[in-house]
Amino acid sequence: MVASAAALEALDKDRDGALKRLFALLEIRSVSTDPAYKDECARCAGWLAEDLRLIGFDASVRPTPGHPMVVAHAKSPNADAPHVLFYGHYDVQPVDPLNLWETDPFAPRIADVNGEQAVIARGASDDKGQLMTFVEACRAYMGNGGLPCHVTILFEGEEECGSSSLPGFLAANRDELKADFALVCDTNMWDAKTSAITAMLRGLVFEEVIIHAAKRDLHSGLFGGPAANPIRILSNILGRLHDKEGRVTLPGFYDGVSELPDDIAAQWKALPFDGAAYLGDVGLSVPAGETGRSVLEQMWARPTCEINGIIGGYTGEGAKTVLPAQASAKVSFRVVGKQEPAKIAASFRDFVKANLPADCSAEFISHGASPAIQLPFASPALSAAREALAQEWGRDTVIVGSGGSIPIIGELKRELGIDSLMIGFALENDRIHSPNEKYNVSSFQGGARSWVRVLEALAK
Repeated sequence: MVASAAALEALDKDRDGALKRLFALLEIRSVSTDPAYKDECARCAGWLAEDLRLIGFDASVRPTPGHPMVVAHAKSPNADAPHVLFYGHYDVQPVDPLNLWETDPFAPRIADVNGEQAVIARGASDDKGQLMTFVEACRAYMGNGGLPCHVTILFEGEEECGSSSLPGFLAANRDELKADFALVCDTNMWDAKTSAITAMLRGLVFEEVIIHAAKRDLHSGLFGGPAANPIRILSNILGRLHDKEGRVTLPGFYDGVSELPDDIAAQWKALPFDGAAYLGDVGLSVPAGETGRSVLEQMWARPTCEINGIIGGYTGEGAKTVLPAQASAKVSFRVVGKQEPAKIAASFRDFVKANLPADCSAEFISHGASPAIQLPFASPALSAAREALAQEWGRDTVIVGSGGSIPIIGELKRELGIDSLMIGFALENDRIHSPNEKYNVSSFQGGARSWVRVLEALAK
C-alpha cells in the first residue's frame, strides 16, 4: 500500500481519536486579547508542542513579547522532497456575549446544525479545527512510512489580537522557517462539498488628506462667495476620482492590473453566486463598481478607490453658518496584481495638489500601505493542490480571491520570500467570532484527508 493510501486509511480508522484530541484542544481557553487568559494561551501552546512531539516532530514552545509561538520540524524520508511551512493560530476570540451561547463555549460538543453534524465550541472553526486537520494528516503519514514533504509548523498565539509579535519572530528566525512555500489553513471552502484555494488577496493603500484654506473659520454671511470653502474644494476633488464607468481616474492607477486567465474567468462566471442577492442582503441592488465587471470580479480581482470618511465644518445639532478653515477625508485603495502601493499614494497626492485652487494647500497622512498577494495561476504547486483537492471532494476546486487582506500572507512573503497556498475547510455559516461557533465534522475529516492528498501531490 502506498503511503498516501495507508495514511487515508489510518485517518478513517482513527476518526474518534481525532475528535477526542480536537475536543481537548478546544477546552483550553486561549483568548489572546484578554490578559486574564495569558496562562491558558501558554498552556495551549504547550499542549500543541507535546502533541507534535508524540507524532515525531521536533517541537518547542518559543517565547515572544506576547503569547508564545509553537515551532516544529519533521523530515521526509525522501531527502529531495520539497519543504513546506504550515501556519495556523491557536488563539481564539473572546466569547462575549456569553448569554447567547447555548452551552459553555469551552465545553465542545457535537450537534446537528441544518442536517450536518458539527463541533460547537469557541475556536472550532477559527482556527483550532483548521490547524488540527493538518496535524492529523501528519500523524497519519508519520505512522505509515513518513511524510512525503519536509514539514515545518508555525502556530501563532496572537492572530486574533493583531499579531504584534509575528513580524519580529519571523525576522529573527528567518533561516529556520525558510521553506519552498507556505500552507495556510485559515480560509473557507466554496461550499460544504466544494473545495477552494484562495490565490488572490487585495492589498491596501490608506491615505488621509486635509485641505487648508483661511487661517480660521469664517462667517458665511461675511465671507461666503469670495472665500475658498475647503469642503466644496475637497468634494470637487473626490468627485473627480471616478469616471462615469466607475473607473478610477488617477494617472497610472491601472499599471500592473492584468485580466483574469480565461479558465479562471469562466469558472467564476459558472459559480452559483447571485450578485443581486448578495447586494440585496444589505439593501442594495445595482453594482456600483466598474461597468461590465461582475460582482465577484469587482470584489476579488479589480482595484478600487473608496472614500471612507469626510470631516469638515459644523456637524452638531442645529445650524451654524460657518466656512471651515479646513476639511479632511480618509480615502482607501484596494490594490491588485502588481500595482505598487507607493505609486498609488504618490499619484493620489499629485492629483489632489493639481486640483487645488489658489490660497489652498493640502496636508497628507499615510495610514499604511501593503501590496496585493497573487499566486501565479500557472504555479505548479497551485495546480498540484487543485487536482489533489478535486480528487478528495469529487468536484473541481474553485480558485477564489479575497477582497480583504490576510496579514500573515504578506509577512511570509516579505520576511521569508515565500508564496502561500491558502487552503481552508471552513464555511461561511461557521459563525466565527460569534456565539455558537461551529465546524462541520465533514470539514474536519475531509480537511485532514485533503492534506494527505495535497502533501503527496506537492511531493511529486
